Amino acid sequence: MNDLRCVVILNADLPAGKAANAAAVISLTLGQRHPQFVGTELVDGDEKAWPGLIPVGIPVLSASDEQLASLVGQCAEQGFDTILFPVEGQMTVDYAAFSAAVRQIPTDQLQHLGLGIVGEKKALRKLTGKLKLFG
Repeated sequence: MNDLRCVVILNADLPAGKAANAAAVISLTLGQRHPQFVGTELVDGDEKAWPGLIPVGIPVLSASDEQLASLVGQCAEQGFDTILFPVEGQMTVDYAAFSAAVRQIPTDQLQHLGLGIVGEKKALRKLTGKLKLFG
């Protein structure tokens, strides 16, 4: 896996349901963009096969609005693959409307529900090491 790791960082102010939704949306995109994180299928005692899960831990951390905005810039500087989930993502179930709303907002003015970050393990730990676990 080239010593890559991923982390999900959620806005510390999110209630449980919205946090779970944000983590799910971010994680689905992480898996789509980085299929190497998906492990081999799991086979149970009845020989039934189940889709593989991630074989490494995914820390789910919390951050303030300001910390999230700062992390976006730092991730760009370090070349990390970053998945943004702006607040507009929970304002509609219409992806076209969501996309159109985001298009109107400059990057530095986006408010984030969360981020997914993939990067080299040591550099990612250095970037996120002071953040607390969500919840």
